Formats: sequence, C-alpha cells, structure tokens
Amino acid sequence: MASLYKKPIVVTDPKTGEKVKKKSRKWWGRYRDAMGREKRVPLAGDKAAAQAMLNDLVRRVELERAGRLDPFEEHLKRPFTEHIDEFEQHLKDKGNSAQHVFEVAARVRKIARGCKWKSISDISASEVQRYLGARRDKGLGRQTSNHYLRAIKQFSRWLVRDRRYHDDPLIHVAMLNVKVDRRHDRRALSDEEFALLVEAAMEGKRVVKISGPDRAIMYILSAWTGYRRSELGSLTKRSLRLDDDPPTITVAAAYSKRKRQDTQVLHRVVVERLREWLEDKRALAADALLFPVSAKIPGGVDRRTSKMMRADLKAARKKWIAAAKTPEEKAEREQSDFLKYQNDLGLFADFHSNRHTFITNLEHVGVTPGKAQSLARHCDIRLTMGVYTHIGLNDQKTAIELLPPPPVLRPSKKAPPSNGQAGGNGADPANGQVLHKQQLDALWAQLPEQVKTALLASVQVNPENGKGGQRS
Repeated sequence: MASLYKKPIVVTDPKTGEKVKKKSRKWWGRYRDAMGREKRVPLAGDKAAAQAMLNDLVRRVELERAGRLDPFEEHLKRPFTEHIDEFEQHLKDKGNSAQHVFEVAARVRKIARGCKWKSISDISASEVQRYLGARRDKGLGRQTSNHYLRAIKQFSRWLVRDRRYHDDPLIHVAMLNVKVDRRHDRRALSDEEFALLVEAAMEGKRVVKISGPDRAIMYILSAWTGYRRSELGSLTKRSLRLDDDPPTITVAAAYSKRKRQDTQVLHRVVVERLREWLEDKRALAADALLFPVSAKIPGGVDRRTSKMMRADLKAARKKWIAAAKTPEEKAEREQSDFLKYQNDLGLFADFHSNRHTFITNLEHVGVTPGKAQSLARHCDIRLTMGVYTHIGLNDQKTAIELLPPPPVLRPSKKAPPSNGQAGGNGADPANGQVLHKQQLDALWAQLPEQVKTALLASVQVNPENGKGGQRS
C-alpha cells in the first residue's frame, strides 16, 4: 500500500561539527509500480501536496495495469535536448573515444536544431532528408551527409531500445551512394614516388613543427605498417620491440581504431631505419610520444599531416622536374601528374595515402586477400580490396597476358591448304603451342602470387602441356 514518510538523513551539526541523524525536509512516497516493484521517490515539503503527488503516481500505476496508459508519455514530455545529453552519456559509458562521442552528439544536435524538433515525437524521416538535402545543395558532400544520417539513425534506434519511444521513424532511410560523389579519394604512391618523397623530407625544413627526419620516418612507418595518423601519434619507445624475433611495433587498444591491441611485424630494413633515427632520440623518455601529431592522444597536438605531405611532394616534384636531361623531357615531366598531391584523376596523396600504399604493395607481392585484410586490420575484406588496393594498367596487362591463348584460326574444311598440311602458312598448331607455352612460362614467373591463385581458381592449366582446361 502506498504511504508517505520522512527519509532519515545524516547531517553535520554546525555547532559541534558532529554527525547527527535528522528527517528529510521533503516527504517521500513509497508505492509499487505496475510490475510489483517497490519504488521510493521524493515528493514535496508540504504533506498535502506530497499526498496528492503520491495519489497521481498510484493512479498512473492502475491505468498502466489496465493497459490504458502510454508508457512513453513521460519521455514525450521531456525536452529534446535532455534526450541528446543522455544519449551522449550512453556513448561515453560504452567506452567510445571522446572524439567519436563529440562528433556523433554534435551531428544529432545540428539535425535537431535544423529541423526545429522540440520533442522526440517530432522526429520525421522526411524532415531529416529535407534538411540533409538542403545541406548538400550548399556543398555538403555525400559522405559527410551519410555521417550525419548515421548519427541520427543511431540516436533514433537508441530511443527505441531504451524504451523512450515506441518505434524507429528513421529505420527505412537509406544511405546515399558515395561512389558518385567522391570528394577525397586517395591513391597509392609508386615506389619511385615514395623514395623521392622520403628524400625530400630528409632534406626539407620543418613543416607544421615537424622536422624533416621525423616526417621521413613517419612516412616509412605508415607505408610499412599501415598505421593511421592517430595510431602513429600514440607510439612511444615502449611500443617498439626491435630486438625481438620477429621485431614488432604495437598500438595499444585504446588508440587503435578497432579498439584492439594491434601488433605489426616490422620489415628488417624498417628496423634499421628506426635504429638510425632513434640515435637522435636518446634523451626522449620511454613513455614520451615519438610523434605527438594527434590530439586524440593525451599529450598530442593535432598536426596537419596533409600539409606536410603536400610540402614534401611539391619539393620532390620540383627536384624531379629540374633533373630532366633535355628540354623535351622537362616539358614531358611538367605535363605529368607524377608526385602531384592531386593527380589527373582527382585522387589525393595525403598522409593517409601511405596506408593505401601499404595495402596495395601487399597485393603486388602476392599476399592473399585474407592475409591482406588481417594486416590492414579491416573488418570487411571489401574495404581492403575495393578501396585500399589500387591495381594499375601494368598489373592488369600482366594478368591478362597470362590467360590461355585463343585457338588458332584454321581454314575451312572446304578449302584445305594446297600442300595438304595443316598450318601450311607456318602456323603449325604444335609449334604454335610450344611458342605459347614459352610465353606463358615467362609471364607466369612475373605474376604476383595472388594473381596466380585467382587465375588457377578460375582456369585449370595443365603444367605438362600448357593447354587451357575446363573452367571450374
């Protein structure tokens, strides 16, 4: 049965400084909810007012038991901003990074303000689409638009799961196809471009407060580990195990994008370069950041790594053009997009491109897609192969030339060769087959292991005679 009571509390006596027991100023109410669970809530200082409030609570319980009360009514009365604040706290409690929580909550707030929502019952799919459409008309990219939509859909799902609203009004709203509006797609650097980039960095002055040698080793580590800027920004001397077999480098789970401890094996030459670079870092403490370039890491500061890449690429390209031996060669180099920050296809070579270079080089040396996905630390192999792996025309040419040759075009039976021998024009099938096998052997030796595996899976080739077999 519902009842009022004064809650016992402990306070400090201002005269003696001792702890004493007293009764609360407010009346409290004790009652059972629709599920039979005991509830105790503060009400009012006036007993009559407190009794009236308790009676209202009991009446609501009776209506709920009778199925005549909307369980979401209280949430619908609350300001929209309160729900966003609690959603933001929910994201923090899940262990998301501070940056992620800030970005998601900020996007939800922008949409709510833009749509002028006051209550969660105001959420409308058509209003979200209209708001984002207007933003895109003013220059917002499709990818960024999808980030906003993803945030508000996450908020809408949370309202339902947290029993604040009866259904999700945004469940059917689909993401936009970003392939038709790519704003900042990246490319992988060629071996020659990367070598000239590192050389330019080593010879260059400070850019965004980062020395040339530091920039060079950052480029090398990114292109040989696939680590992102913030992951490199978390590294300390303790992250390096150069004397282990094999030598490794580790990013702590707190700073890895996928929230797992990521350990990458280091190439032996990368180890040598690191040892040389660390000679000048002896005074650096073991726990000090090697590359304080990301504010996501305590002690780090956001540095515009794209700006330093742009500066080093520009310097490398200038030197490369100046090294031309003839006016014709110089003119040709000036017309090319070699070492350009943005090439003729609109692809960028910013700092994250070094990760693209890492994954593309894995494909070039024949690493299987599964292993490449693991080394790239991707959850979806489509991201590894479709976005980060860049195959050039030369790679395609090598693969195409490895395919079995088409059959020899023989004359019709109605018009046999005058000498009565097949291939009287010198195109003897047997000799032709030997020639094709020699070509195949040479091309097969040049092909990356990954391409060999893919071709053998689709076309069975008999190594004894080189003839194309049945398709699997």
